[in-house]
Amino acid sequence: MLYRAVRPLLFALDPETAHGLSLKSLDVLARLGAASLAATPAPRLPVRVMGLDFPNPVGLAAGLDKDGRHIDGLAALGFGFIEIGAVTPRPQPGNARPRMFRLPQAEALINRLGFNSGGVEVLTENIRRSRYRGVLGVNVGKNFDTPNERAADDYLACLRKVYSFASFVTANISSPNTKDLRALQQVNRLDALLAALAAERDSLAKQHGKRVPLAVKVAPDLDEPGIEAIADRVAARGIDAVIATNTTESRLGVGHLPVSREPGGLSGAPLRALATAVVGRLRRRLPASVAVIGVGGIASAADAREKLDAGANLVQLYTALVYRGPGLVGEIVRGLASPGRVR
Repeated sequence: MLYRAVRPLLFALDPETAHGLSLKSLDVLARLGAASLAATPAPRLPVRVMGLDFPNPVGLAAGLDKDGRHIDGLAALGFGFIEIGAVTPRPQPGNARPRMFRLPQAEALINRLGFNSGGVEVLTENIRRSRYRGVLGVNVGKNFDTPNERAADDYLACLRKVYSFASFVTANISSPNTKDLRALQQVNRLDALLAALAAERDSLAKQHGKRVPLAVKVAPDLDEPGIEAIADRVAARGIDAVIATNTTESRLGVGHLPVSREPGGLSGAPLRALATAVVGRLRRRLPASVAVIGVGGIASAADAREKLDAGANLVQLYTALVYRGPGLVGEIVRGLASPGRVR
């Protein structure tokens, strides 16, 4: 109810400005112990995935809190897990503003942020300061000026820095907003990267006395042979999960809207069916031991159930929070907990 009242004010602002203001407001409410003004608590709906215990299967997708500055405020919304990032080894500003655009008619966003990041040192310090003790994923990427031939160096550098703080670590190889990043999904490059990450993880597990699961985040724009090739490499290299999917370069369903001509990745409702199809194809190809995390167009308990029925073990939200507000998290968890209420 509160969000419905303030949304017109937020939508009068530039999307990136509104984004920052919303997160700062959540931080204030959390510090005051007044998070119930933004969202009602989510019920417990425990699930065990990747050897981790989640209080519920509804998580925050990476991209909303790039530097981990707002972990405590976001945790108060009832997420079963939070994924922060993508983080790069060195600080970088990302692409020039404006770089976020709303498509309200489609409940969608286009962004071309380009891995804007304070760098991994800033992110780890923010994690250290947070009070959150739940499941925390860290999404890692490469700096824009690191050539793909040396991309593994950046991913490994981030993995080493975040290992002791993260519940799981995701290699983001699918953002459309860093030049040539998606080329890392090609089977030979992907295999080499996953092999390097898995070997480094094994070494770090011995040093730290704990094994941190690894995930890889893929694009929704892959063809079926591409999805199958990724699934095969993930299984062969001992990767624990695939996150499906990132934003899409397609403009299917929104091409009539003038804003759709902006370059960048499209997220929100138009992505739902495409992402669900990728979830299903991955599930059919992957062994049961590899988790699938479904993300893309989830705006209701029915949307979340669709991803779970397609084979996802967990789901994540981002864009729908912009349109539906922070109460959406508890609403979805309650709907999943009471199947008769899923809608």
